[in-house]
Amino acid sequence: MRDVKTAAWGVLAGLLLMIPLSSAASDDQKGKPRRQVVESQNQQSAAAVNMPVYVPPPRGSPGGRVGGSSRGPEDTLPMVSVLTPDHTGLTVHEQPSLYWYLSKSTTYPIELTITDERAIQPILERRISGPVQPGVQRVRLADYGIRLSLEVPYRWFVALVVDPDNQSRNVIAGGFIERIALPEGRRAQLARAGKPQVPSIYAEAGLWYDALAAISDLIDAAPDDRALRQQRASLLEQVGLPQIAEHEMRLSRAQ
Repeated sequence: MRDVKTAAWGVLAGLLLMIPLSSAASDDQKGKPRRQVVESQNQQSAAAVNMPVYVPPPRGSPGGRVGGSSRGPEDTLPMVSVLTPDHTGLTVHEQPSLYWYLSKSTTYPIELTITDERAIQPILERRISGPVQPGVQRVRLADYGIRLSLEVPYRWFVALVVDPDNQSRNVIAGGFIERIALPEGRRAQLARAGKPQVPSIYAEAGLWYDALAAISDLIDAAPDDRALRQQRASLLEQVGLPQIAEHEMRLSRAQ
């Protein structure tokens, strides 16, 4: 017992020695009212707690993400990328949102295509006329009346049409999406959660598209919230999209 008490006092002494260091104001906090410092620390802690962690689903994948860099000599063309993992991303929604990224503005038209391997023709082909502004772009399948069937893999593409007669010059990016049933345990968890917790619940369940949509909805509602931008950047970094994650981090620092 004496040894236990001695060890406990040692730990306590160590904590007491650390107090001056942790309570000292950092350079960027000096001169701020204590309330502002505490609020800043609380915001940082909340961001860390709510940081979503994507857990890839333990299931086979028919394919991965197709890159979107320029294939032709026009090195001034923007980068196009679909915001998907390098495996089939999952959703529980019949009409989910798809997200893609454009590195800089362009006047070239953009083509969106969604295919179902059970069908000969694409289930959606749409052209978006330029100019298109840079950043993260959203496609709501509900806007086009598209509904996904359960347990069916779909492939979708975004193409920057540089030359309609020569596809090798176009910038194309693509990925996979599949709709699954929401596990009952997750349904109850979502029903109890507040909106800030929803992205993490979806991410932990391996529901990539739903996690990304949930955090994007929060950003749309509060575009100046730095923590939300950082959370989306973290999700993108986790699936191997560092350039787009850095774009999000720059936006968060600009807030």
